[in-house]
Amino acid sequence: MIQTVIFDMDGVIVDTEPVHHYAYNQHFKQLNIIVSPEMYASFTGNSTKNIYERLKEAYNLEDDVPTLVEIKRNLFNDAFDNKEDLYLLDGVEDLIKDLYSNGMQLVLASSSANVTIERIFNRFNLHQYFTHKVSGEDFPKSKPHPAIFLKAAELAQTPVENCIVIEDSTNGIQAAKSAEIYCIGYDSFHSKMQDYSKADRVISHFNELDFNTIKNIK
Repeated sequence: MIQTVIFDMDGVIVDTEPVHHYAYNQHFKQLNIIVSPEMYASFTGNSTKNIYERLKEAYNLEDDVPTLVEIKRNLFNDAFDNKEDLYLLDGVEDLIKDLYSNGMQLVLASSSANVTIERIFNRFNLHQYFTHKVSGEDFPKSKPHPAIFLKAAELAQTPVENCIVIEDSTNGIQAAKSAEIYCIGYDSFHSKMQDYSKADRVISHFNELDFNTIKNIK
């Protein structure tokens, strides 16, 4: 029986991708580099630190990675605070409340930085529903490495066979499967150039899930 649901955040709980896209592109202009849509799509599910490690190597950037990360994070924070039309994805709040009210443990495992997770959880009052929040910035390797999901299961004190992951990215789905955790792929209209073939189940709206459906996944 499933005891713990591990949620990704960006693209699953809230669509902050337009804000990230704006911040990254502002920074790319400052750095005078051109990043292809294909390369940008491959970043999905990676931590900001890992993304800038790749960019520094690919474009021989002068600034060190912490400096690059800080500049991008400041651009994101300014855009996030000024963006009024930022909402939870359709149906996810109802699912979170349904799972929580029925005693399901909820854990967040996001590649976003801790400060970004806190910003979003504060804005949408989500702290009350989740027992743990795990950030990708605390791991040397990003998704598709399974470390973040293994840590989430460990913190939940739940065997991986009693967990599920809800993910929207190729890298996240691969990370869940490498952790040997059942994975539901969320393929929404926000998703771009992601591969859901390795997911155990694919949904296009959160109304396809509820407590009873998830509890009995085998």
